[in-house]
Amino acid sequence: MSLYESGASSGAVSLQDICNGEIESVMTGDVQLKDLIELVVRGGWPGNLGLTTEQSMAIPKAYLEAFVDDDMDRLDGIKRNKSKMKLLLKSLARNESTTATNKILKNDIKEIDDDDIDTDTIASYLDVLKRLFLVENQLPFSTKIRSKLRVKQAEKRHLADPSLAASLLGATPDKLLHDLNTLGFLFESLCERDLDIYAKSFGGKLYHYQDYANREIDSVVEMPDGSWSAFEIKLGANQIDEAARNLLEIQKNISNDPDGIPPSNLCVICGMSSAAYKRPDGVIVVPITALKN
Repeated sequence: MSLYESGASSGAVSLQDICNGEIESVMTGDVQLKDLIELVVRGGWPGNLGLTTEQSMAIPKAYLEAFVDDDMDRLDGIKRNKSKMKLLLKSLARNESTTATNKILKNDIKEIDDDDIDTDTIASYLDVLKRLFLVENQLPFSTKIRSKLRVKQAEKRHLADPSLAASLLGATPDKLLHDLNTLGFLFESLCERDLDIYAKSFGGKLYHYQDYANREIDSVVEMPDGSWSAFEIKLGANQIDEAARNLLEIQKNISNDPDGIPPSNLCVICGMSSAAYKRPDGVIVVPITALKN
């Protein structure tokens, strides 16, 4: 479930309206960091409604155990190495919301867990995870951006829900409160989970953007007519200015390319923001806890 479906978002602002360039300023209320952390570790499982945060954290753990102990072998009757699958899952959690390649996953496993796994096994096990919907990778956006702009084709890695990554990392609310770097990646995963759900409801598609000039856009929502909107995701309100500058710079660079089609709308999805509004520079700011489809 998305935050709106679970009741954790007020739904004061529509993603479809943002993608159509429509936004009305509205106060959405203060959001506490501990509340965002709880949303990450609880996840979007229907079974956690009405449960405490501690009780909710048992759901992704049990789901992962069931997958490793039973589901991955039942898929096609092939017996797989449980230890290696666990190592891969932990590596995916450490690389959540990044464009880590299979080679990086292999090196990560070797460095962190002092064990080894070959790239063919990684590719095979990743296919199992995909077929059982445990991973929902974010494709690169490039269909409307070409010519001088060389765009990377790496997928951004996501487990199906941020609570899965949190569980694999042993990330409790207290630990995440003191590790804002890890929290940032997990918060990005939470937002992109919701953006994907909302975009699909009106025919939109979710991507990410990364080029060889080291310019990145966290999320891209492409509309059925080919127009697209660019989204940066930031945990704190103190990061909004930087995110807006990044979006405006990328928009300018694409606009300067004769064959480039720039984003129609720019938006910063924020964690701890108390309002949804359009800045004087045209960049929209929306708290994730106020968003709906």
